[in-house]
Amino acid sequence: MKKHPWTYIAITATAALGLTMAGGVAADDGRQSQAQPMLLAGSETMEKAGDAVSDTWITSKVKSTFLADSDLDGMDIKVETTQGVVSLSGTVSSEAEKELAIQKTRSIKGVKDVSADALMVAD
Repeated sequence: MKKHPWTYIAITATAALGLTMAGGVAADDGRQSQAQPMLLAGSETMEKAGDAVSDTWITSKVKSTFLADSDLDGMDIKVETTQGVVSLSGTVSSEAEKELAIQKTRSIKGVKDVSADALMVAD
């Protein structure tokens, strides 16, 4: 019985693939122990990213609260948030409007403190 040349190619390819897979399993064992520190570093990065997302969310929520309130001119108030501390700057028409902006900001979930030193009352 005559064997076809493709049979030899198939057998050789299967054997080579089998050896490659066996070597890959052994190599994975060494890489797994290195993967744990990488995973921990990744979780620290994710926590920092979570903080940034929270700050962005707080800023957006404060701005939308200002814009929804007819007693505040939200377009003239700049809002920045860093680690939960909200800084308000810009110009408002009265001391009452400034106090309202501070009060509304403090009521937002996640706000740790409010700095309104740069929020000026127009003359």
